[in-house]
Amino acid sequence: MDARPRTVINYAKTDGVEPVDVWFRHLKDPIAKKAVSDRIRRARLGTLGHVDNVGEGVWGLKVDVGPGYRVYFGQDGPVLVILLCGGEKHGQDKDATTARKYWSDFKSRKQKEHGK
Repeated sequence: MDARPRTVINYAKTDGVEPVDVWFRHLKDPIAKKAVSDRIRRARLGTLGHVDNVGEGVWGLKVDVGPGYRVYFGQDGPVLVILLCGGEKHGQDKDATTARKYWSDFKSRKQKEHGK
């Protein structure tokens, strides 16, 4: 992915809950919280760094701190990154599946909004 400033927003479910925000608020480790925040800040500035393609248009930002964390996102257009959810490395298969479900929902709702 290109290095250019990006708008970063959180995906919100139909009830308004933002899963990535819920996950982040429950992170207990202050070092992990800072590392995740720094990683998202760098994405906003245009440096996504090491990302893993987890399929269906979803990517995972790697955060190599503690047990290892992932912040899952999709990119909508050239500059908008939608944060879907997050998790620890040991739960990445389940988290990636959840992120793909959220991404599909995001795209589906966007398509309905735009009448396509």
